[in-house]
Amino acid sequence: MRRNLLKPVLICLIAFLVLYSAVDLFWPFHRDLRAFTPAELADLETGMWRSYYSKKFVALFFQLAEVLRTQYQFPPLRSFIGAYHAARAAFIFKEGTRRAEYEAALPSLVSYFGAIHRIGNINFDVTRASHAELEWWIVHRERKSYPPDALGRACAEAASALYRVPADSLMEHGNLRAAAMVIRDTRQDSGAVREEDWNRIDSLLRRCYASLHGRVAGE
Repeated sequence: MRRNLLKPVLICLIAFLVLYSAVDLFWPFHRDLRAFTPAELADLETGMWRSYYSKKFVALFFQLAEVLRTQYQFPPLRSFIGAYHAARAAFIFKEGTRRAEYEAALPSLVSYFGAIHRIGNINFDVTRASHAELEWWIVHRERKSYPPDALGRACAEAASALYRVPADSLMEHGNLRAAAMVIRDTRQDSGAVREEDWNRIDSLLRRCYASLHGRVAGE
């Protein structure tokens, strides 16, 4: 009797998983990309920075997936696909030493922002957003070759490309994010980033995302 029941149960289970996967991956969701929680996003970004600089690819992958699920309302399977593209871009960039090598990360960034575009409610230019994201990575990596305000401006431009608001209105966000990066870089150059440094970084990122949220929430 149990054997006779097992087959239809398995068939139903497989059908459910196929249906769930199809909805997760292909249903045309429309999520509000502006509805993130600044403090939560800041805490997650602090964790991602720590994973990135410690070369913890797996940890970064799961943190990125959590950002997509909790801050941009991605369904689970789609969050893992988006996280894979973002993490891959980050570590391709990490191994680069010049612009031509950095630009090898662009296809993965295009896939990542393409996933956000498909699920989000903002009709941003995926190519522009991908290039703007890569540009602030490059400016950060080579910031000593740029003017002092270039990193803040690059961060503001990246947010501007995603949220379609003028970059000038996002300079507070950009400058706070840049200041958090400089703390990390400076402390690392001095020997190591301490726990109190990470706390300062997290505090700046909380202010950074609160500023961004305030600027884009009403758009």
